[in-house]
Amino acid sequence: MTTATSSSTLEPKKAMHFVDGVWADTIVPTLIEYIKIPNKSPMFDPDWVKHGYMAAATELVAGWCRDHLPKGATLEVLNLPGRTPLIFIDVPATAPKAGANDTIILYGHLDKQPEMTGWASDLSPWKPVLRDDKLYGRGGADDGYAAFASLTALAVLDEQKVARPRCVVLIESCEESGSYDLPAYIDHLAERIGTPKLVVCLDSGCGNYDQLWCTTSLRGVLTGNLNVELFVEGVHSGDASGIVASSFRVARHLLSRLEDPATGRIIPPALWAEIPDGRIEQAKKVAELLGSEVYDKFPLHPGVTPIESDNAELILNRTWRPQLAITGAGGLPAIGDAGNVMRPITSLKLSVRLPPTVEANIAVDTIRELLTTDAPYGANVEFADAEGANGWDAPALDPRLGELLESASQSFFGRSAMYMGEGGTIPFMGMLGEKFPAAQFVITGVLGPHSNAHGPNEFLHLPTARRLTACVAHIIASY
Repeated sequence: MTTATSSSTLEPKKAMHFVDGVWADTIVPTLIEYIKIPNKSPMFDPDWVKHGYMAAATELVAGWCRDHLPKGATLEVLNLPGRTPLIFIDVPATAPKAGANDTIILYGHLDKQPEMTGWASDLSPWKPVLRDDKLYGRGGADDGYAAFASLTALAVLDEQKVARPRCVVLIESCEESGSYDLPAYIDHLAERIGTPKLVVCLDSGCGNYDQLWCTTSLRGVLTGNLNVELFVEGVHSGDASGIVASSFRVARHLLSRLEDPATGRIIPPALWAEIPDGRIEQAKKVAELLGSEVYDKFPLHPGVTPIESDNAELILNRTWRPQLAITGAGGLPAIGDAGNVMRPITSLKLSVRLPPTVEANIAVDTIRELLTTDAPYGANVEFADAEGANGWDAPALDPRLGELLESASQSFFGRSAMYMGEGGTIPFMGMLGEKFPAAQFVITGVLGPHSNAHGPNEFLHLPTARRLTACVAHIIASY
């Protein structure tokens, strides 16, 4: 083990020069190859083992990591039976007084969302395009860059001989499917992981690309398929309409039990949670800073307005209030193929975002009972394939860590750090929050305005990724 003897202070200019070099020379070229691999998460590619894309992406990332391991570090690609692979990197401490409970976990994932339609004519999900400091393609920002940034942050410290504690890097490949394989790995590795004092996650968002953003909460998520069936087979609409209800109308009626169709407000009280005063104050500060950027970042058609005029309320809607989206449909033919037929079934994919402190299993039971009880006209209704993941609300921030976040942001962005809840879900955070209640968390990321993770034209904003890498080094050096 190498022992560093210098102070815990990084030289920012030297650190940034080192980070820029590694990103330009090796990280960006490897990310370009990574984007080419269609390693969709198992939820979207049930035959992922047969296709081999996940194995290829894992080996690509692990190969780069092997070439850039700090001295004394070990890397394993773990493959528990029936599970997606996980990269486990154990980096010993260089600080002479680092204790067994001084471990820092750095987390990311390498599985990807599906293609999605609507990509620009010169872009596509598996075609990496480097343009204007942005690397376009699926998975670069969410979250392929995380493994590279994590090890590079440690390399910065070693290059400047700055002492650091033991670090563990975990890169999973099931996050976009709800991280259902991760608990098995956490249990499998429990003794080797130890008790972390700090968790750094690079899978979150940023309100702009001008400063360090720290995520204070994450919503939970619930998905399921609402299936409404009245006929055994399709029938002529001129014959049956007015006698038998359409499955679409019944589905629409059932959804009105869950969501007010005029306002979008979720109706069941069990899906709501009280918003802490501190989170309300954070939302007000972010709204003041971002102004119309709260909604301008979305690709709205001309004339489309947000659902509220108060930007702080929009932020709270996105981070602490339940919301419904219909993300898919079945039983509906393409418009060009649609005849005058009353269809036998309407299926709708429901995605419900939950407040950070609402239990997902309670929400599943609540929605299933709501949708399937007393169905109109005796329709056959089921809420199938329902599953959920809990959200997360960060513990109170250690003042010392708050000072480090501020100094990191000032050192590498030149502006103050900002704090904001996120509307997405990272199941790993809830798991670790329960398992290690004394740990502190730094949840951050590069998913800023227009980066469009999960959608078309996703990009990684390279200057932000480089600065964020240096910020992580700064935090590890001093915490």
